[in-house]
Amino acid sequence: MTTTHRAVRLAALLALGLLAACSTRYRYHGYVPLAEDLARIEIGRDTRESVAEIAGTPTAGGVLDEDGYYYVRSQFEHYAFYAPVEIDRQVLAITFTEAGVVRNIQRFGLEDGNVIVLEQRVTDDNIPDNTFIRQLLNNIGNVQAGQLLGEG
Repeated sequence: MTTTHRAVRLAALLALGLLAACSTRYRYHGYVPLAEDLARIEIGRDTRESVAEIAGTPTAGGVLDEDGYYYVRSQFEHYAFYAPVEIDRQVLAITFTEAGVVRNIQRFGLEDGNVIVLEQRVTDDNIPDNTFIRQLLNNIGNVQAGQLLGEG
């Protein structure tokens, strides 16, 4: 094999590698029961136990509490070196009465959500919207020749 053929093969392999690296990948987190399973749940009749048998109890992808079962599933898109972007989220809430009977089934999507800042730490520099360069340029006229020569 000549060096030209090797160079062409190497270039082709590099091009394929770059194309593969730039392809879009999807990642899923969590679990939401299938629509067929949800159709089997009857409001006002099924209980926590029957819902757990039909749809399963929420796991790490959801929350289990006194009022209901909450299932959460998210889909993230990864493209090349960019940060992952959440493109889909489903939250399924099955609420129960005090007696443990299904009260309501609701589904929420990403468009129904609000971003809530749980914690925010901001350091205030007490400098009014000036860049570093602007601050340097503003100080040009504030220096006197005597200060540079060590006088005064």
